[in-house]
Amino acid sequence: MDKLTDAEAASPSLSLFAALSYGAASMAMVFINKAVLMEYSHSMTLLTMQQLATALLIHFGRRMGYTRSRGLEMSTAKKLLPVSLFYNANVAFALASLKGVNIPMYIAIKRLTPLAVLIAGFFSGKGKPSIQVILSVILTAGGVVIAALGDFSFDLFGYSLALTSVFFQTMYLVLVEKSGAEDGLSSVEIMFYNSFLSLPFLLFLIIATGEFPNSFSLLLVKSKSIHFLVILILSFVMGIALNFTMFLCTIVNSALTTTIVGVLKGVGSTTLGFVLLGGVQVHGLNVTGLVINTAGGVWYSYAKYQQRKSKAPKRKQVLGFDVLGKIRPWEKKICQESRLSDWGSSLHMPLFSCSANRVSSEQSEQ
Repeated sequence: MDKLTDAEAASPSLSLFAALSYGAASMAMVFINKAVLMEYSHSMTLLTMQQLATALLIHFGRRMGYTRSRGLEMSTAKKLLPVSLFYNANVAFALASLKGVNIPMYIAIKRLTPLAVLIAGFFSGKGKPSIQVILSVILTAGGVVIAALGDFSFDLFGYSLALTSVFFQTMYLVLVEKSGAEDGLSSVEIMFYNSFLSLPFLLFLIIATGEFPNSFSLLLVKSKSIHFLVILILSFVMGIALNFTMFLCTIVNSALTTTIVGVLKGVGSTTLGFVLLGGVQVHGLNVTGLVINTAGGVWYSYAKYQQRKSKAPKRKQVLGFDVLGKIRPWEKKICQESRLSDWGSSLHMPLFSCSANRVSSEQSEQ
């Protein structure tokens, strides 16, 4: 993405559009996937098609000059293969869990990722996090337990899939941080490699599990419905749209705006999840737990923002940019933290690399 001018960055209409488009795309993604799975339960086949569509869109976008991403390099592909396996395991379990878990509880469970990352960091010898971060993730976890006790649609298998997704997401994050495998790659390039490398693995799974060829036969039948066809196509392209709008929001506004929009999105998605796509039967414990979980998520976002900001280097800054016109490193970290909460919205996009200009010092800031 080209550098925006100061005039564009200062435009109130552009700033508002960037924030609203990111919030709308982020909220829409989880509902679109849930809507597709309510009519078409073959989640692995759906994921395979999503990844294929993502790889083809990026490939032809590069060939037609719409993106400056580099082509496939085997050395990079080999380096990213272990990361891609954890990434796709996370996405596969997350998508499968949506079939049995309602949207508010799904979002709440996915907010456990920071807790899992902290635990993994403790055993790997990372520095002790701040008190605010520790308390916020404990509050988030406590909210999940309370909400689950009041969940009338409790599905043990669905909860297990969601928690397994949290585990693989944590392993993905830890591996990326330790290996630096994604350093120097843009968001679009990481999306392409993750999608491309996942295809052989996913094709093997849909054949081994027996989804293929029945899943494709059912898909052809379902595609005769215009309504289903529209939401299916939307599920293919929304991952790229969400990635773009998050990047745009962080550049045009600031990482703080992106963080705030992400928090409001989480609250909005949880609220809408009670009434959309069949809704959720309300129970006092469930609502109380979700409120506590959301409060913990808001607190965590604020604590991490303050932590990153305190580590920001003292440099000349203009309208949210450093003197080179790039997103400042601490803002990239906030963007990365926002992607933790967005995993509940976007089920087939990378968590890292909000800019093509990644710097090695980002890994050491953790």
